[in-house]
Amino acid sequence: MRIPRICVFESLARGHEVVLPPQAGEHLARVLRLDRGHPIVLFNGDGFEFRAEISQLGKRAVSARVLDDGIATDRESPLRLTLAQGVARGEKMDLILQKATELGVSRIVPLITGRTEVKLDAERTARRLAHWQAVIAGACEQSGRSRLPVLEEPMRLGAWAATLDQASGLRLALDPAGSCAPRDLPTFNAATLVVGPEGGLSDLDLTLLDQADFRGLRLGPRILRTETAGLAAITALQAIHGDL
Repeated sequence: MRIPRICVFESLARGHEVVLPPQAGEHLARVLRLDRGHPIVLFNGDGFEFRAEISQLGKRAVSARVLDDGIATDRESPLRLTLAQGVARGEKMDLILQKATELGVSRIVPLITGRTEVKLDAERTARRLAHWQAVIAGACEQSGRSRLPVLEEPMRLGAWAATLDQASGLRLALDPAGSCAPRDLPTFNAATLVVGPEGGLSDLDLTLLDQADFRGLRLGPRILRTETAGLAAITALQAIHGDL
């Protein structure tokens, strides 16, 4: 029997009663039709999993009781990979964040690039960040991760590139005219990967990245959509240098 995993953004400890997020609670009660006492697993992104059971099934809320002090779990990739993704429209961005999380990235930076079509004011940014965080949490629930990738606030590409330090690792930018393929790269355990939005990276974007010591990474002779390109690159990097 597969035990549902639920991410909750609060501290967890033995004996605590936790009100589950509305969407998760509705899924347990109305889709899976679970009863009180059914086992579940809770986690909050700190690397621990907590055994729990459903304690209350209400019309408006579902609660769970934590049964232990948590068990440390490590399902993280040895490759510390940051995805700096040009903000894509609607469901494309959701798909990218979901699959990148499942593939083991440790940090995600939404980038405003020369060809970004999505307009983000302060209010929209707050809404999108909350939505993206929920997408990432759902991907961790499904994939078994107990640590959530860090989600940064959107930044303009040039300003972001100027903040990078040695911890960024090998710096790569997807570019059909790039000088290297994933199999050509030296051995490394940390990397930052830049992927453009719809339309790819502009000439100015590529110039800024070149000035920040990014190497152009190509993925064969075909041009890939933004929702395909980054995931293909992450998969290749994880297969060669990570744990796939």
